[in-house]
Amino acid sequence: MKVIFAVLLLCALVTAPAYAIESFVVKDIHVVGLQRISAGTVFNYLPIKVGGTVTPRRARDAIKALFKTGFFRDVRLDRSGDTLIVTVVERPSIASIKVTGIKELSKTTLKKGLEQVGLAKGRVLDKSVLDQMEQELKGQYFARGYYAVEVKTTVAPLPRNRVAVSIDVSEGRVAKIQQINIVGNRSFSEKELLGTFKLGTPTLFSFLTKNDQYSKQQLAGDLENLRSFYQDRGFLNFNIGSTEVSITPDKRQIYITVNVTEGKRYTVSGYTLAGNLILPKAALDSLISVKPGAVFSRQKVVDSSKRISERLGNLGYAFANVNAVPKIDHEHASVAFTFFVDPGRRVYVRRVNFFGNNSTDDDVLRREMRQFEDAQFSASKIKLSRRRLQRLGLFDNVDIETPAVPGASDEVDMNVTVKERLVNNFMAGIGYSDVDHLLLTANVTFQNLFGTGKALSINGDTSSYDKHVDVTYTNPYYTQNGVSRSLSVYESQINASAAYIAAYNSNTVGAGVVYGIPIGEFRTVNLGLAFESVGLGVNTTSAMVAQNFVAKYGSDNSVVKGTLGWERNTLDNPIFPRSGSYQHLQTEVAVPGSELEYYLVTMKAGAYHPLSQRYTLEARAEYDFGGGYGNTHDLPFYKNFYAGGSSTVRGFSPESLGPLDVGGPNPTLPIGGNKRVLANASFLFPVPGTAADNKSMRLSVFTDAGMVYGTGQPLELGQMRYAAGLAFHWYSPVGPLSISVATPLNKKPGDNTEMFQFSLGTMFQ
Repeated sequence: MKVIFAVLLLCALVTAPAYAIESFVVKDIHVVGLQRISAGTVFNYLPIKVGGTVTPRRARDAIKALFKTGFFRDVRLDRSGDTLIVTVVERPSIASIKVTGIKELSKTTLKKGLEQVGLAKGRVLDKSVLDQMEQELKGQYFARGYYAVEVKTTVAPLPRNRVAVSIDVSEGRVAKIQQINIVGNRSFSEKELLGTFKLGTPTLFSFLTKNDQYSKQQLAGDLENLRSFYQDRGFLNFNIGSTEVSITPDKRQIYITVNVTEGKRYTVSGYTLAGNLILPKAALDSLISVKPGAVFSRQKVVDSSKRISERLGNLGYAFANVNAVPKIDHEHASVAFTFFVDPGRRVYVRRVNFFGNNSTDDDVLRREMRQFEDAQFSASKIKLSRRRLQRLGLFDNVDIETPAVPGASDEVDMNVTVKERLVNNFMAGIGYSDVDHLLLTANVTFQNLFGTGKALSINGDTSSYDKHVDVTYTNPYYTQNGVSRSLSVYESQINASAAYIAAYNSNTVGAGVVYGIPIGEFRTVNLGLAFESVGLGVNTTSAMVAQNFVAKYGSDNSVVKGTLGWERNTLDNPIFPRSGSYQHLQTEVAVPGSELEYYLVTMKAGAYHPLSQRYTLEARAEYDFGGGYGNTHDLPFYKNFYAGGSSTVRGFSPESLGPLDVGGPNPTLPIGGNKRVLANASFLFPVPGTAADNKSMRLSVFTDAGMVYGTGQPLELGQMRYAAGLAFHWYSPVGPLSISVATPLNKKPGDNTEMFQFSLGTMFQ
């Protein structure tokens, strides 16, 4: 007891100068120990002023106030007569921060984070913040699977009360998931259940998907997927008892064990509707997919409620609420539902406001709106308005919100926020492609001319075989009801022998106009008329088909050609679609009485099916054919179709598939044909490291198929060529760019192949 009393007495004596100052009136204040910080700063934070009275309590408050600034590591108050002596020991300032060993994280982002927590050059060093930084940095690495990471911080003293901070990181190797076990499952195999997980053991594509890197957040999502899997198959009382995550001593392998209790499989005994139904019961019944006698499915219950809400939303009930309340019979393992419908009040749209369209006129956006001001709210019309804006190709992103109008229970505003894409540009450059080889280009594009939504493009390029220039002007709203008009003039000079196809020279000059007439929300009819003059040059080395054509029809021909097309397009985005489909039928016919009489028909179809937010399936097919009529017996050879290359069948040399100049001076030279079949299937996914909804780039695993057939050749699909590979698509500042690596799957003798190919300026669909 005496020892404890002595210790307490000693502590009191040590702290007495700071806290046991007798009360007195301060006549003066002196600050001792300052090196970098000015006395004025101390006076600013010190709650005691000259003329004030010092008491033990005010002395304690003053010391706390100065410590709270974070500038000092020690503060002491003393009295000398009527003068208050403030003695401080400053914390050192940071002279430099050096970070080493960082590879997985961005150094720039890390330094910004350090600055936000107060670790920056010139700031006062707080060791507690330094310790907190170490823990947060380790947490970021743990989230990425680097459990062996070590962070060592060194503080080296420098003259003038400064320090140099060194942060040395040893990342170690990322821990991989070695095994995931599910215990307690009886109705489904472990393999089937693990198929619902995004996490998994290493696979061939783990370097892209990162599925073998443990994440607490991802595991939580996978467990929710597992719960949904069971509850969508009748297991109403399914429960996850525990989840164990263990790591090996070397911190390189992770084992996960999930213990589950399945419970009974429940069926639906029936359902009823309650509340203010608004719609006839028969109409609501058609929206409910929960049927008596069927196995219980949580997803079907959710979808049924959602469909009813959306249907009411289309009738103006923007805040409709539908709750499915279950009544569970555990004895008979059945469940009945009551769908309570509360439509709320019918809502109208007061104003449609646009934000983010800094370069685009409001009218360009407003004419795409299908939800109008002062009109009844319609969820489907708002959704359609958003899709139409996305399909303009002028915006990276379109968001629509419908906040309630303050003070009005039956009104909302429609706020449309867009992020504009760089669409007006000038480009000049030199490049190389698998088709054009050395390529010089110049392009001026105004896709959004003066913010009006009109487009003007002037293109010129020259390559080893083609010199081309064209000017096109498009007004998408030539009339108020949405009829578009495109005017174009063009000239092209081709030296086909340099492209390794039917050797000839041509000079084409033309001009035309095309009208697009909407016949529905997603359907358009195109009508066009153009004049085209073609001059041909051949010699004895030209392909026989070219020599025969010139001998029969002459080297100079002019045609007036008409075009008629029909298109249906529901794609959600013109650049990187994720959902929707398109069908396209186009005919080109030389008007009877022209020097050449021919026809061309193109039929295309494609569809995009989203598998998730990250993955999309794409499929498309095309069939083209043509021929002559009247005084022209065959399709003019320079209108022939070709296949092979980056835009048709990747893995095969450009325009190499199909008929050859057999019997001519160049027996191995492709001459094209009057029929072509193309098909493609692709699995689209984001570039690793980018967001799932990235609007500028993505990857695809694909399979291409195609073949060209000549006049008189039957359309034998067994002759088609197939290839598979990986492609990178990027909407670059100079236009759409695709790079592919492909290998043929059924190469035949005489086929020419290319593994690496790319294209610039061709859209990705």
